[in-house]
Amino acid sequence: MKHFKYSIIITLIALVSMSIWGYMQGGVTNAIRLLSITSILALMEISFSFDNAVVNASILKEWNHYWQMIFLTIGMIIAVFGMRLLFPLVIVSQTADIPLFDVWKVALYAPDEYARILSSHHGEISAFGGIFLLLVFLNFIIDDEKTVHWFEFIEKYLSDLGKINTLSTMISLIVLVFVIIFVDDEKKYPTLWAGIWGIIIFLGVKIIGEVLENQHNKTYGVVSTVTKGGIGGFIYLEVLDASFSFDGVIGAFAITNNIITIMVGLGIGAFFVRSITIYLVEQGTLNSYIYLEHGAHYAIGVLAFLMLISINYHDIPEVVTGLVGITFIILSYFSSKKYKEKYLK
Repeated sequence: MKHFKYSIIITLIALVSMSIWGYMQGGVTNAIRLLSITSILALMEISFSFDNAVVNASILKEWNHYWQMIFLTIGMIIAVFGMRLLFPLVIVSQTADIPLFDVWKVALYAPDEYARILSSHHGEISAFGGIFLLLVFLNFIIDDEKTVHWFEFIEKYLSDLGKINTLSTMISLIVLVFVIIFVDDEKKYPTLWAGIWGIIIFLGVKIIGEVLENQHNKTYGVVSTVTKGGIGGFIYLEVLDASFSFDGVIGAFAITNNIITIMVGLGIGAFFVRSITIYLVEQGTLNSYIYLEHGAHYAIGVLAFLMLISINYHDIPEVVTGLVGITFIILSYFSSKKYKEKYLK
């Protein structure tokens, strides 16, 4: 329970605040409505982001306590206010050529118009997030240093291909070009550019991490976790969280157009995802259940493809994405449990 103490406290404060705000706007009925919507959004974010928590935990387990706390504090502020409030506003501001403060007023006083503008740029958002997540998946699967394989007949072969350093990037570029073929002419360039930025950001964060690691090793002469627990790793996790949050933010508009309710609801979910992450790290769950990380990355791979497919086919329900991710997590859990009972008695 200690891992979820602050998340529970923040949730209670947030729900009470939303109820009071709703009551001030429209009485008891509106208070109940806002309370219900906020709770639904929070549960949706927790359910659909469990694979994000597992992947975060697989990275955080190598970090020292200092950087774990940075991830939980500063990283939390970025996740809630940056990715779930400010970033959508910036997208609308840049794509619609509207000053940021004016976008904020549109979000508050004309939420339908704000949702329309944001949804109209779903293709560019999905291209960026989809390609970034695809690279996360490919770099996990195509890794010649990976020794644990869930689906060994496939993963063993793919991991051997990891000797080709640029293969993941090449595959991502091919997938992006293929997707762009089916995009409407007026959207081709911005969608292509968004996907390329997904590749640039992924490679850029990797380069920052390697530079910092090499610099630290030259200075101290030892291999350290400073990179995984340093600024490079921190940036990587924040971009990863952003990629996960894109669909959630857009999908939330199917439930409500109120930007404050969306931020609070998804923010509550984000706090619990962080708590789940730390719980998995401190309990050593990933060491005991060795295929959980695999299940999470397969879920990421499916999410990436669904995001890229949604560029041209907009009718993929948010629930499908979430259920696929949860299914992979459950399957990997039972596979891990079976392995544990057989080999780790």
